This record gives sequence, structure tokens and C-alpha cells, in this order.
Amino acid sequence: MSSFFRISAAAFISLLLIPALAMAEAFTVTHVDDGDTLICENRDITIRVRLVAINAPELSYSKKQSAQPFSQEAKNVLEKLVLNKVVDIKGYGLDDYNRVLAVVNSDGKNINLEMIKQGMAEVYKGSPPKGFNTGVYKKAEKEAKNSLRGIWSQGNKYISPSQWRKKQAQD
Repeated sequence: MSSFFRISAAAFISLLLIPALAMAEAFTVTHVDDGDTLICENRDITIRVRLVAINAPELSYSKKQSAQPFSQEAKNVLEKLVLNKVVDIKGYGLDDYNRVLAVVNSDGKNINLEMIKQGMAEVYKGSPPKGFNTGVYKKAEKEAKNSLRGIWSQGNKYISPSQWRKKQAQD
């Protein structure tokens, strides 16, 4: 097989896959790791999904670390919303841990946005994936904050999950 043919075939296959990656795909949520990470299955495919554009409070993963306030509540809310349900996943690439960054929809609801609305997560402070608009998320966060829902009920004692991780690493 000539190298030209191999390159052309690879390019053709890549072009066929681009629309599939942009479309939502149905998966069943089999496990909720925490307030912003899921494990999903579709036939014989298992993926770990990180809800894009949100950051939920951190659970404790060792006896040396303490859990962040509202971490268990965030996990419980996410479980109630999606566990053992069929969800649509729209991916936006992979994060540094090879999790699919995605918007998850269930029962006609954007679950990422729902976590923000319920005060169980903040808007992710880093750069969003290319082409992802966080405007509606920021508006929902402002409303949750003004209503003192969930994490925002802590007032000035609230610490962002990213700051919490840094603090735990120093202790």
C-alpha cells in the first residue's frame, strides 16, 4: 500500500468522524465519582466524563485530607439527576486526565447547568474548550450566588475547589 493511499485513507476516515464527535451520543451513567465526574457505558464502551464548564466541591480521597463542604451533597445531587439513566453526551475533547469534557443532558435538562443552578458547583475558572460559551453558566452562577444556594450559603467562607486542592496539597 502506498504511503499516499494510507495518508488519504486516514484523512478520509478523520473527515467522516468529525461530525460524529460533534453530535450527542446516548450513554447510561453507571457511576458518579463526585459532583462533576461520571462513568458512562454504551454497548461495550466505557468512558469517564468530566462535566465541562463546572467545578464541584472536592471529596476527600485519603485520611490525610478533609472533604470540602458540600462535596457529598454535590455528588448526591448528581447521582439523583443521572445515575442509572440514559443521558446524551456532547463531547468537547479530553482533559489532562483523559476524561471526556462534555455537556450531559438528561430528561431534557442540561445537567452541567443544573448543578450550577442548584448551587452544587461553580463555573470552571480555566479556559473553556474552543467554541464553548460559558455565558449562560455565569448567569446561573450569579443567580445561585445571590440566592445563597448550596455552596454559596457559606458566604465569605466559600473556597473554590481549585483553591481547596492547592490548600490540601500544602497541608
